[in-house]
Formats: sequence, structure tokens, C-alpha cells
Amino acid sequence: MADVFDLADKLGPFKVLHIHRPGIGLRAIVCVDNIACGPSIGGVRMAPDVSVDEAFRLARAMTFKNAAAGLAHGGGKSVIFGDPRMPPAQKEMLIRAFAQAIAELVEYIPGPDMGTDERAMAWVKDEIGRAVGLPRVLGGIPLDEIGATGFGLFGAIDVAKDHVGMDLEGARVAIQGFGAVGMHAARHLARAGARLVAASDTHGTIADEAGLDVEALIAHKHAGRALGEFAGGRKLGGDAIVDVACEVWIPAARPDVIRADNVDRLQTRIVAQGANIPCTPAAEASLHRRGVLVLPDFIANAGGVICAAVEYHGGTEAQAMAVIDERIRANTRAVLDESKRAGSEPRAAALALAERRVRAAAALRRWA
Repeated sequence: MADVFDLADKLGPFKVLHIHRPGIGLRAIVCVDNIACGPSIGGVRMAPDVSVDEAFRLARAMTFKNAAAGLAHGGGKSVIFGDPRMPPAQKEMLIRAFAQAIAELVEYIPGPDMGTDERAMAWVKDEIGRAVGLPRVLGGIPLDEIGATGFGLFGAIDVAKDHVGMDLEGARVAIQGFGAVGMHAARHLARAGARLVAASDTHGTIADEAGLDVEALIAHKHAGRALGEFAGGRKLGGDAIVDVACEVWIPAARPDVIRADNVDRLQTRIVAQGANIPCTPAAEASLHRRGVLVLPDFIANAGGVICAAVEYHGGTEAQAMAVIDERIRANTRAVLDESKRAGSEPRAAALALAERRVRAAAALRRWA
């Protein structure tokens, strides 16, 4: 496990909190990376194999994501060690205890992430009075229900298609991680004429070159069933999703799923990063050399945090969706135009954009 001081640079992290309550089995890490633009917003992730390194990298991605989106918020992230499928009562106890542990960490506003949802954020809000991604009954804009991240991801892909000379009509799409982000991205892409040829979850991959029925697949997942139990398509192993030929490949699962050891297996024109840090730097560089357009995570999947920020400041669902569409499309155009002009990877252009905004905000602050 990396020492946080080995990860530090001029941007952050601002604070790192390690939480351990052995009596109830709570172990967690909170990383507030940067607050130059305002209090940090970032998700609460629950998984059995998280680390301080992952927390920092995810928090830094949120710093850039929030800055690139023009939000008055810095970046943070928290990770709770545990199986998100644990019994509901045990999960509620851990999340409420986690909330109590961060009560005084006012620089951090929690939101939903992998392994948590709007119900979990309701528990956090009940304990400490601050959270985003809340249920409607608490005045929130439910991010997963309306598909904020998937909607924004579609907007980024719609802009990117022109940069590679591609039409979405008939384009093949493969999605690794058919959860909330993947489902909604698939739905919007299907409405634009694309066809979903493969999707995967933790249990396996389902594939059909003729195209999977997106609405039937979504209904299947909402019923709590694994993709491998779906009636149509070929059943493949989970890792087989990497080998599916397509025009748009969407990683919407865990970090570092595309690495130096498997990047050459990808057969696609666009990689649209629905997950945070899904590709290693070496893998992104390899894809760029091959002419594959990689849409950086903190540009393409910012829909969720944009929605959360609109909610936090009292906006409506309609306002949130309008802001998501406008900002993600504009930022994707800016990044891809600069990448083309400079001959650089899109991530380099995106980082330059985000860092300029963070440093400009920091120059106006005393301690950030």
C-alpha cells in the first residue's frame, strides 16, 4: 500500500482520514484532494479490496472532473472496505458509522458511488446533514434513476464521433459493467441508432453481433438477475468483453481494467470512459498510438457530479440535465480540438484544462 506522502504534489491531497472501528468492522479511507474551487464532492465507494492509493487517484480524478466541469467544488473520494452485497442491516450500520466518523470533515460532501446508492446517502444525510445524490422524497435528484452519468457519457460520444468520422447509426457498442452508467448510456446510444453487441457484469458477458435488446436487458438487470441468465445472445466469460469488436467500447466498472497486458486485445475506434481511472497511463498511450480515441474519465463521465452539484445548490432535475449536456459537450469539443491541434493525447489536453482552472481558483484562496 502506497504512503499518502509518496502520492502528494502541489495540488494535494489536502486531507486524508483513516477510519477504523474494529468493534463493528468499519475500515475506511477518505481523501480530500483539493478544495481550491470549493468544498470537495466525491462518492463513497464500497468494495472489499480498496486502498489509499485508489482513494487518492479517485479523489484526484474528482478534482479534475469538478474543475473541468466548472463546478464550485474540489475533489474528494472515500472508500469503505466491505462487500456491498452484505446484509442490508449490516450495510446501514457501517455507513451510518462511517458518516459519524466524517461529521467534522466539513470539506467533504459525500455522494453515491460503486457499492452505494441514494438510500445510503439518505443514511449519511440523516447522520451528519450533508450528502448529495439523495432520494426524491428528501429533495434529491436520484443520479442513477435518471441516468445522469450515462446521459453525459452519450453526449461526449456524440461529439467524439465527428472527430473520428463515424456515424452512430449502426455503430457497434460494447459495455463492460452493465450497471447504472452502462444501462443509461446503452439506452441513449440505442435511441441514436447504435446497437449494443456485448455487455458484461461480474458474472460474465452476453454478446450478439446482430444487437442485444437494450430495454429487455435493462429489465433483466433490474430484476436482479445476472447477464449470463439472459435469454438471448452468446454467453461468454467476463473478460471476453475486451475482445469484442466494436466502434465504441465503454468501461463502466472498476479502475485499471485496461492495462499494458490486455490493451492490444481492444478492437474499437472510441473508448468512452464511463468508470473512473479505467485505463492505466501506458494503456491510454498505446491506444493513442494506434489511433483509438480515448475520452478521459473526468471529462466524459462528469454527469453524475454535475447533477450532484446542481442538487446541492437547490437546482431541479431539468436544470441538471441541461447543464450536463451543455458542459460535457463543450468540454469534450474543447479537449478534442486541443488534442488534435497539439497532437497530444486527449488526457493531456483535459489535464491542462482542469489544472488551469484549479490553479486559477487556488490563486484566490489563502490556504487551499
